[in-house]
Amino acid sequence: MNAENKEANNVKKQKNERFVYQDDELIEKPFNWAQLRRLMQYVKPYSKQLLPVVLVMMVLGTLTRLAVPAIIILAIDEAIAPAQGEPSLSKLYMYAAIAFGLYIVQWAANTYRIRYTNLIGQRIIYDLRHDLFTHIQKLSFRFYDKRPAGSVLVRITNDVNALQDLFTNGVVNLMMDCVQLVGIVILLLVWNFKLGAAVMITVPLMFLVSSALRKRIRFAWQDVRIKQSRINSHLNESIQGVKVTQAYVQEKANIDYFDHMNTVNRKAWNKASMLNQMFGPVIEVTAAIGTLILFWYGSYLVQTNAITVGLLVGFANYIGNFWDPINRLGQMYSQLLIAMASSERIFEFIDEKPTVHQKEKAAELPEIRGDVTFDRIVFEYEKGRPALKGISLDVKAGQSIALVGHTGSGKSTIINLLCRFYDPVEGSVRVDGTDIRDVTIESLRSQVGIVLQDTFIFSGTIRDNIRYGRLDATDEEVELAAQAVNAHDFIKALPDGYETEVQERGSVLSMGQRQLLSFARALLADPRVLILDEATASIDTETELNIQEALRTLLFGRTSFIIAHRLSTIRHADNIVVLDHGWIVEQGSHNELISQQGVYHGLIEAQYRFLSA
Repeated sequence: MNAENKEANNVKKQKNERFVYQDDELIEKPFNWAQLRRLMQYVKPYSKQLLPVVLVMMVLGTLTRLAVPAIIILAIDEAIAPAQGEPSLSKLYMYAAIAFGLYIVQWAANTYRIRYTNLIGQRIIYDLRHDLFTHIQKLSFRFYDKRPAGSVLVRITNDVNALQDLFTNGVVNLMMDCVQLVGIVILLLVWNFKLGAAVMITVPLMFLVSSALRKRIRFAWQDVRIKQSRINSHLNESIQGVKVTQAYVQEKANIDYFDHMNTVNRKAWNKASMLNQMFGPVIEVTAAIGTLILFWYGSYLVQTNAITVGLLVGFANYIGNFWDPINRLGQMYSQLLIAMASSERIFEFIDEKPTVHQKEKAAELPEIRGDVTFDRIVFEYEKGRPALKGISLDVKAGQSIALVGHTGSGKSTIINLLCRFYDPVEGSVRVDGTDIRDVTIESLRSQVGIVLQDTFIFSGTIRDNIRYGRLDATDEEVELAAQAVNAHDFIKALPDGYETEVQERGSVLSMGQRQLLSFARALLADPRVLILDEATASIDTETELNIQEALRTLLFGRTSFIIAHRLSTIRHADNIVVLDHGWIVEQGSHNELISQQGVYHGLIEAQYRFLSA
């Protein structure tokens, strides 16, 4: 038993090691300064708003911060412990009032700067999220074929959110801290070069140590983003497939797998956080060394009258103000690493090019009659594995074409090419004699309606879901479309009728009811070419009989493509096309194909045997 447990643990360990190794391969990239500049392009539209106001507030706040220690020096050397004469209480009050005024100005400038940069930062985040969402809406089906929905979701939410601190305060704080550091260094070296240089000797040491952490921190945060993406993808799959999980009693296996991913994510986060927190101690140790040098050498200079007590105290204040921005810059660098890890993933999507390209000077497709031609079409989902192998099909306007065949024969592929969800490897698809690659995608799809087996119902009202077929439709047109497909009665029976709220995917509706809504949606769009992709597969026989007449009305005068495994629904089609492994092996009317005693006849007989069993 122990041997079996040991073997199981070894297998699990190997799986986990492979998992981490694959992630490490993904993140082995140098810091991309060009990408950082690209990220900063989102600041550019707001530069006219950002620079005049924020820059003034930033400079004002920094100058007042630098001026306060100088006032303290004057107060000590002229009012508290002057080299000549007696202490002056009036001068002390004057310097105290000046310092208080500087603090007020500094507070006001920082308050206004933070408020203004937050407003602009949120606008930048809005622009970035808008660009990302707009772009992925234009990407082709191949993009979604190879990525889980959760992975796409995390880019728009978590990764964009990770950039908020950078845009709201990070950039301006970086400029402020740099100006403050430069100002302090100049003042220290001007007032006493030897003491200033002695204190600054620790800075190279600090940068030497911290630079060793940078690469590890960057990789660690990139790793965290990858782990979080995997968790989101699994969460999305688990929620979408919860019925399957429970039906097969796989809850424990699913929980165990999630626990593994959650543990890997926790460890990655802890590692990144630990490395990130090491910046603070490095700064503190360096600051302590610098302070020791200051008071050791500074005391000697005071005793030898090389500097005053006030100057030594002023140096101490400036050194305190020096290490604070150094510490913030270290945190800013960590923040920048987090932002870069997220921006890499965001720009990866933005740089993704649609595989279905629209020509720059693509023409608008005029209102079509509905003639459709597939000319020697070859298509591959994966290279070397053709789904269609040189098929040709000529469809006249107004004809109804039924596509039948075994699973994987190429039926849905034909539909996908007609809608231009994909482009063929060879050959062309023409509508009214025009190659669909020469017209705009929008003008093509606006005249092609499609009803899928797995119909999607959006969150909102029943009326809004039907109106999705044509957003400018009136309430009366929506209800007429519902009546035409016999959906009106069940809608009126709902608590709020057409105003009934349904959740995502229409969970309160039956499969048949959701399908009827999709019929109404397609009818309202009034397309010249209509596609029914297994559209009646989820409807019971009685409901199917009820909508047959509505379908005849819907299909009348339109070119239609019907995919159905239930062959009784397509016997009245003008032309039945039988596909097998990417080839058209038969075509003709129902009676013609039955008389041929071929593949179609075999499909009919197999279905009858199944139904009668």
